[in-house]
Amino acid sequence: MQFHTTTVQKRCITALGGVRLAASPQGLSGLWFEGQRHWPAQLDGAQAWPHDEDNGLLCAAAQQLQQYLDGQRLHFDVPLDYSGGTPFQQSVWQALLGIAPGSTTSYGALAQQLGRPSAVRAVASAVGRNPLSIVVPCHRVLGRDGSLTGYAGGLARKTALLQREGAWPPGA
Repeated sequence: MQFHTTTVQKRCITALGGVRLAASPQGLSGLWFEGQRHWPAQLDGAQAWPHDEDNGLLCAAAQQLQQYLDGQRLHFDVPLDYSGGTPFQQSVWQALLGIAPGSTTSYGALAQQLGRPSAVRAVASAVGRNPLSIVVPCHRVLGRDGSLTGYAGGLARKTALLQREGAWPPGA
């Protein structure tokens, strides 16, 4: 992924563990659980994005994340920037925004919705590389048989998020 050159980050602690938020001038560009798969190199090390604990967008996103995890919010209303993804990835991430809280879908159904029924693996790959975990609700995508499948933040977190929304176990 290509992120904006002036991206900044903020760390926050949640009931599900440490989270890093990133923002560009266009909007929130990342939300990752610490140590998850597909963790951008720019979050740590010599080339790390600067920390900006007072950034208004990052503070608003952190507050909304806490409200979501506390059951006080279902949707996020901060501007999003997922322009670093390919056009196909962006179309998948946009489709994820249409999955209502408390609902789930499958990778195959998502591929069908996008008019790409034979691209299930490509859709699954784009879902897995979603840089805006929770905000762009990739946790709401299940396997064909309704089973929990990959989640970059770990299946325990995916389960917890779905339980918070009343979507796990399926049909509950």
